[in-house]
Parts: sequence; structure tokens; C-alpha cells
Amino acid sequence: MMKKQYTSYQETMAFVERCMAEHPHLIRLQTIGTTWEQRPIVLVTISLDVEYAQNKPALLYTGTIHAREWIGNELAIKFIGYVIKNYRFNPKLKEALTRNTLYMVPCLNPDGFEYSRNHFSFWRKNRRDNGDGTFGVDLNRNFSVKFRHSMDTDSNIYSGPHAFSEPETRAIRDFVITHKNITIALDYHSQGNVFFPAHKFNHENEIEGTDLNVLCANMNREIFKVTGRKYGIHRGKPPSNLIHGSGREYYYSLGILSTVVEVGTRNIPDYLVNMSQSVDENIPAVLHALSESISYSDLAPKRPEQFSLVNIDNNSASLTWCYQSDMEVNFEIYRAQQPKSPCCDETLVAITRDIQFTDVQLKSGQPYFYNIRAVDRVTKIKSAFSPELRVKTELAHDEYSRELFPSNQEVGYVGQYTLDNNKEHFGHNSLFVGVNKRKGICYGVIEFNLNNVPEDAMIKSARFSLYPMNRVNAKVENFGEWTVSLLDAEDLDDVTNFTQIHTATPMQTLGHAIESDQLTQGIWSEWHFNIAERHLLKKAIKAGKVILRIEGPRKLPLGADSQMMQFDIGYGKFGAGIHYRPNLQLIYTRTPQKVILSPIAINTITTTEVYENKLSSGFDKQGAIIYGQMAFTLADLPEAYKTVITDAYLIMRNKTSLKTKRDTRFTIELAELKDIDFNSVKHRKKREFIGYEVSNQQLKHKDSHYFIFDSYCKLYLEQLHQDNKPCYLIIRATAASTEYDEVIEWAGEGDGESPQLVIEYIDRRKTSLPAPTELSAEIENGMLKLMWNNPKHDDFVGSFVVRNRFHPPKSPYDGVKLYGGPDDYTFDNFANANIEKYYSVFSYDDIPNFSEPISIQYVAKEGFSVIEQEYEPQDEDEEID
Repeated sequence: MMKKQYTSYQETMAFVERCMAEHPHLIRLQTIGTTWEQRPIVLVTISLDVEYAQNKPALLYTGTIHAREWIGNELAIKFIGYVIKNYRFNPKLKEALTRNTLYMVPCLNPDGFEYSRNHFSFWRKNRRDNGDGTFGVDLNRNFSVKFRHSMDTDSNIYSGPHAFSEPETRAIRDFVITHKNITIALDYHSQGNVFFPAHKFNHENEIEGTDLNVLCANMNREIFKVTGRKYGIHRGKPPSNLIHGSGREYYYSLGILSTVVEVGTRNIPDYLVNMSQSVDENIPAVLHALSESISYSDLAPKRPEQFSLVNIDNNSASLTWCYQSDMEVNFEIYRAQQPKSPCCDETLVAITRDIQFTDVQLKSGQPYFYNIRAVDRVTKIKSAFSPELRVKTELAHDEYSRELFPSNQEVGYVGQYTLDNNKEHFGHNSLFVGVNKRKGICYGVIEFNLNNVPEDAMIKSARFSLYPMNRVNAKVENFGEWTVSLLDAEDLDDVTNFTQIHTATPMQTLGHAIESDQLTQGIWSEWHFNIAERHLLKKAIKAGKVILRIEGPRKLPLGADSQMMQFDIGYGKFGAGIHYRPNLQLIYTRTPQKVILSPIAINTITTTEVYENKLSSGFDKQGAIIYGQMAFTLADLPEAYKTVITDAYLIMRNKTSLKTKRDTRFTIELAELKDIDFNSVKHRKKREFIGYEVSNQQLKHKDSHYFIFDSYCKLYLEQLHQDNKPCYLIIRATAASTEYDEVIEWAGEGDGESPQLVIEYIDRRKTSLPAPTELSAEIENGMLKLMWNNPKHDDFVGSFVVRNRFHPPKSPYDGVKLYGGPDDYTFDNFANANIEKYYSVFSYDDIPNFSEPISIQYVAKEGFSVIEQEYEPQDEDEEID
């Protein structure tokens, strides 16, 4: 019988007693309480030397608070075994146990656990006699934070008569209160393969939010290294109140970093395959969390403050921060391209003693996420993290971007057995993608309107992003995969029609498929279009729209009832707004226009004379240099403020070549000239060479030569255009030794093949608009209303509003997006009006170029009640621990 492969509670106690007897310097055992059925609640203390355990920062591990979630107990005893076997020679483990203490409660619900093992496998609660013929309290609803009394004693989530009514919750409460050294708490559950970090239900980011996300991300990295599996990281989104009376939130209310770890896809999985994988992948994750305990203690340096952006362009970002401490510290800076990424060697981009840093060689138009912590130079103890800094590099000079969102009528899901309701699924809360017995096969459908993307757009990059909000109903480990396909919009006339979506033949399936063990919750999923997919997207621009189908498995294995993934759409009662909406990010350039310029002046300049309308260069009979000189006007280009030169090259044709075999070469140079005479040319202000030099051998074999402007030269051309100045070019000869009487004649005016300056350009505004003015905030109908004045400008498209809890947003990406559009006001529907915060508003044009921000610090002047919507499962199979 599979259950016998798991360890019973009595076997667990015997194991830890034996471990303590054999390793008394490492392990200490104590009973912290007794259950209704008189079972002892056992806590194991592990540390080197364990006698001084309470003097060290500590990690609290709790397992199997829900009776049927056996992973907590099983992982605990396997971790203890790992410690005993490896602590003597594993330096990472030895250091973690020397600096930190592990408090481990393998099973916080012994009565329920044994009842689950011996009678009812999926029993969840403890075994309290409720006195009405029902038994049990959900211990993870019995803590005091947001405790909610309920009368339904038969419910799986019955919370008990009052907070801490149960001996199990009182036992762990009393232990935690008397052990102030606990800095991190891990509560192990099943199922979901997801971290659920704690939160304070205040609808705002918290100072520890980055610490929690990074802790989970680094544990996730350890998991991935073992099995290749990716866990989600999901804190829940306001205004939904996900859970009442949980241990996780209680620990967090005491200042302890706390997270639930949901493991596996079944409560009691196949032991030899699934459970053993879950155990093996989580052992290094627990070790990492233990090693981090000291970083959140009084022994650690303070976290850096005011981590913010100073300046950003298309390939660099300059960051700054404040630090007030007597400790000698370095700063570690980490950079990733996704939020909730690990802070590890692979993402470490700088170690510095300064309080500023410039990151270079970034890609244009891309998001970057920065984290920083201090490190004590002597003890090497690391601090907590500053709140994560989010930036987005500016576009390159020839780029445009569009961030496309579907309207509420254009995003939803269609179900095989929900034909009469499929229209109602659009614009309503979530996409359900996959298959279950009640809804049948379900597809997510998203239509993006492309009418604002010009037909001549040349797409340089495209990225589709989707937010997975719940993977609980993907119940079968390593079964099925989720894909995104491009559908031909001309074949569909009703995106809410299941048959049309089901039978549509994809033009292309995007990038990679996501296998079930790679599904994440709370971490954005992204699909990047390759060149073939961008070509199809280019064709879709002419149709004015692109339709994406999100598809999961279409069948269920034997005995399974669901293999379904849920994605947020940002709409509906439980949608989390525009910043969680599916989006399509495009970066493109446009087909350039071309102008061919002829010189307005051509001269040959010798030591004694200037020959107009003649173009020669080389050396005279005395060995003195002969210069060729040209001038071009840029007046034929459009207005300078909206002209971006994408390419430029000079075409030169030679009429003669040198008879000598000596290595004489000819260069063309951008120069600034005051006068056209030999002395002025000789002492010219040199700017840059155009392309590469041409040798005499090349002159002999071809008579047309292309000198291509590099990036600097193109920018210099734009500056000349801005300043309404001509472009001066000098042709000069170079030789390894003194040469005499070597002159090349170039095609000049009247030859029919005179030099040509070819410029390709696009019409693109290069500078930002004036910033909005008069930003203010007030409370209207219980919501925070922001108002401002938009700039009056023909190129104005809209204003972009961003909220940041910790500092004024310095860029449009530096916080939570609240609004983007032409209005001069918006409401912050998700804010807590009682909490201080910052807002910035940026104006933008159609590129978009964003202005400097206008910012405001909001401080509440009176208390406001926070409206919370109670979380309601959107699918009958859904369960929240």
C-alpha cells in the first residue's frame, strides 16, 4: 500500500529521538504542546552548537498543519537526515548551522495526520470534537490575524470558536512569542508548486516585499537545479482577501518573513516518483532559507534606502541610494529582466563601495529589475533588500513601441461544455485553459487591435505576456503542456464561438510550450516572437488585428478530474487592473525615406591655390598634400526635431588611378571649417573618418566607392541639421613615406557622376514633450483621485500615471501603472488611502517619448476604511490553503 511508504507520526517521533540521542551537540527535542487526542507536538532544534541555539537567528519550519498534506512531515525528517549525514563536510551547511538555528515542527497536526493515514486520506482539519456530530478545525484558519468565526462546523475551512482555540495553534504561538530570534518562517503545504509569501492586506507594497520575493526566488533556483521544476511566487492581489486566520500572516505580523510553500500537484502523491522528487528538490531550498536567517536579524547591516533611478537612456541606467551606518559595507547589485528573479551569482552585476552605479550595455526598450543589499566587509553578513527598482530603457533613436491591451470584449475563454455561457466569459475575471470534467476543453482567446501600428512598421521585437494567477487545478504531475498560437483573423468571425476556436488551424505556435512542471503562478509568462512569427505579425497589421489562442491539454488521464490553468485578464470583480492584463509589446522601426544630395561646393586646395569645381587629392611635386573638399547642405531634409537619420553614405567616383604600386590611400573625413584655404584645412577641427580608406589598388579595379557613416557620424549629421550648418568633407591622401606628384582626380561638378551624399531617414520626434503640471490628489467617494493639467501640444497623445510606495517614480516603469491616456485625471482604485505614497505623471507622444515627471507625495489626512472583496473561487475545484 502506497501509504505505508510514508512515515507515521510515531515513526517520526522515534526517528527524531534517535537523532537527538546520537547527535546531542546538534539536535535537541522538545514537546511544545499536546493535541486533543493527547499526542505530543514535537519541535526539533538543530544548530551547531545546539546549546546556544536561542542566541542565533532562526528559521521556523512547520509542516502538515493540514492533515492530508503529508509533504511537510516527510520533508522534515528527510532534511534532518540530510543534516546529520552532511554537516561535517558540507561547508555551506556547516556555516548555515554555525550562524543560524533551525526550529522544525515536522507535523503541527498529529491527530489529523494519523486520521488521514488510517481512515480518511483527504481529511484536512484537526480532530476537535465540535459537539454537534462534526469534528475538526482548520488550523490554518485558527490564528488571530483576520480571524473570522464561522458557524459551519462541517466545513473543511471551519475556523473554530475563536482564535487560538486549538492546542496546536496555541503551542506554536507560545513558542514563537518566546523565541524572538526567529526571522524566517516556512509553512509547508501541498499542492500547487507555488510559494505564497505573507502579506498585510493593506493593498500596498511593503518594505519586506522584495525580501519575500527574493527569498522565494532563490529557493526556487535551488529547486530548479535539482529537478528543473519551476515554482510560482504569488502573494495575492488586492482587493481580494484571500485567507483568514493563517499561520503565515500571524508570523508576518510579528515581523517574521513568512511564506507558505505549496509542494507537488497532489496531497498524497506517488511516493517513489513524485514525493521523492518533491523532497529532493526542497532540501537545498530549505538550506538556503536557513542560511538567510541571519540577514534579517539584528546582526545584519541595515538595508540601503532610497534606491532609485538617476538617469536612463537606451543602453544604460544610473542608480543611486542612501546609506547611513557605522558599519564598513559593500553593496551588491543584482539585475534581471523579470520580476521575482533570484539574486545570485548569475544576476550579480556589481559589487561597489560607492552609493551610485551605472549599468551599461543594456538593450533598448527593455524592462530591467534591480535589487541591492549591503554586505558587512568583516563578517560578510548581508542585509535585507531595498524595494526592487524597476526601469525600462529608452527606445533607440530609430525605434517606436506599442504596448497593446485587449478590450474586455476581446479577451476571455471558450469551453466545450459551456457553449451558452462562452460570451459571458469575455471580460470576466480569468482565462481557464486546459480541460476538466465540468467545462470540457477550454481555450483562452485574446484579440489585439493593430490599427495604431503603421503598415510600414518593421518589427524588431515582439513579446506576449500573460499572468498566471492559479495553477491549483493543474493536478497531474508532468502531464500536458500549454501553448500560444497565432490564428488567422480572416478565418474567424466570432472569437466567443468554441467550434471556430477549436477547429482553427494555427498559422504558427509561438516559441516554447510550457510543460506542467514549468507552470508558474504569480510570475509573468512571456513568449518572444522569432523572425518567422514577426513576419506573420507584420501581415496581421494589414488585417488590423491579431488573435492568439492559449491552449492546454485536451484530455484527462485515468482518474483525473482537472488539468486546468487560470490566467488573469485584469477585468472583472477579481481582475487586478491594467497592470495584470495580457499585453503585446512591440518595438519596431519604419521604412525609411531617402534623399540624394549633390554637393553645393567642390574644391581642390593646394598650398598656393583653391581650384573651384574641381576635385583632386594626393601629393604635389614637392610632396605637399593636396586636399579635396566638398560641402553639402541638409536643407532638403524635413524639420530637424523629427528627423532621425537611419543610414548615410557617400558615393565617390574616381576618374584616374596612380601608376605606382606604392601603398597610397585616400580617406574622407568630417570636418569643421571656417575658411576654404590651405591653412584652414590643414588646421581644421577633425570630427571623424567616414567609413574606411580606399587604396590605390581599389581605385584601379573599380571606379565607384562607398563611404558609410557610422553611428557617431550620423548623429553629427543630425546635429548639423539641427544647427542649420552645411556638412564639410575633406578628401586627403596618406602614405607610409613621403610621396611626390601623386594625384587622383575625382568626378566633380559637370562630370555627370559627381559625389552623392545619400541619407535615409524616418519622421520621428526625438525629444519629449513638456511635463504635465498642477498634480494634486484628493479623496472622492472613498477613492483617491489624481488630477493634473496636460501640456497643450500638437504631438500630445496622453499621460501616464505611476504609483510607488517608497520614492517618487523617476520613470514610467518605476512602480505600478495606474493609467495611460488623454484624460487629465484618474482614480487609484487599489490604493490604501491611509498609507503614504508617491505618484508621478508623465506626458508622452506617439513614439512614445516620455516627459520628465511631475510628482506628488500623498499623505492621508484622516482615516479611511479599506474596502475588501472577499475572495470567491471562480471554479468549483479551486482551493486556497
